[in-house]
Amino acid sequence: MTPSRTKILFVHNALTEFVRLDLEELHKSFDVTERKEGSRFINPFALWKAVSSHDVVFGWFASWHTFLPVQFAARLGKPSVLVVGGYDVANMPEIGYGHQRGGLKKWISARTMLLATRVITNSDYSREEIARHIGLTNGSVARIYHGVPDKFGSLSAGKREPFALTVGNVNRSNLLRKGHEPFVRAAASLPNIRFVLVGSWQDDAIDHLRKISTPNVEFTGPVTDEALRNYYLRASVYVQPSLHEGFGMSVAEGMLAGCVPVTTRLGALPEVAGDAGVFVDSTEPSAIAEGIRKAIDSSDDVRASCRRRILDQFPIANRGRDLERIISAALESRAS
Repeated sequence: MTPSRTKILFVHNALTEFVRLDLEELHKSFDVTERKEGSRFINPFALWKAVSSHDVVFGWFASWHTFLPVQFAARLGKPSVLVVGGYDVANMPEIGYGHQRGGLKKWISARTMLLATRVITNSDYSREEIARHIGLTNGSVARIYHGVPDKFGSLSAGKREPFALTVGNVNRSNLLRKGHEPFVRAAASLPNIRFVLVGSWQDDAIDHLRKISTPNVEFTGPVTDEALRNYYLRASVYVQPSLHEGFGMSVAEGMLAGCVPVTTRLGALPEVAGDAGVFVDSTEPSAIAEGIRKAIDSSDDVRASCRRRILDQFPIANRGRDLERIISAALESRAS
């Protein structure tokens, strides 16, 4: 079956940036139907009909929303391709994060991954997590890095304002997982540097952050795409002191915009930042402040090297090509 004739059922539970990018890439080569499952209460009859009328199920994350689609595809003899890496493969009880901590969520996610025809993940780190927690070895899981489209173009020369940026949803989980709390606390040590946290306020975490913040910290709430682009282009430093990252799309976007990344060495962050980043050895506010202090006055050449790394290592065309290859291989395996 040629790609142009292949019908794909694209299943997700939230159209985040990286999910949307995959959807756009697949539309270039396949006939794609998007199906969002935003609740655990799925209509099995409608879902069975949808799977039956498509050639391939393509799912994002191994959880409740992909469990039945992958099961139904197997029953119908149709291939399924599953992209995983993040909460579905993580096991971090110390911060209350990850399906692999145990219980029904662990069983659901593991069962979904083991039943899929092909499994894709977005970093070597996530592939190691899958091998450790699920038992799927590197030979069973394809590592395909995210593609990062260039929204910025050439960079303007000249010194940037002293401005440290981080981006992410503001919620209780991300206080530690994304490092929002130590980022805000680090601002007290650098009163002449502007600290900005861009992201939607999803629970009472914003109240906690406001209580511990100093006057040089700004919380924007949700912003438009154009406003976010401007924040990236104005910032000197992009900060992501995460405890877990399956990739780090915001880090990559910051680097494309010429921000010098300040990150931990945890998760997939070293794979994204490479030798262009400033790494901190802990998530203590003092360590983060020191990393920002080192990165804040970086030269135009350093900023250009950050941008060049993302352009070279994570082009969006590579992601689309590799997804097409995996889907074609899944189809062939079912046909043989």
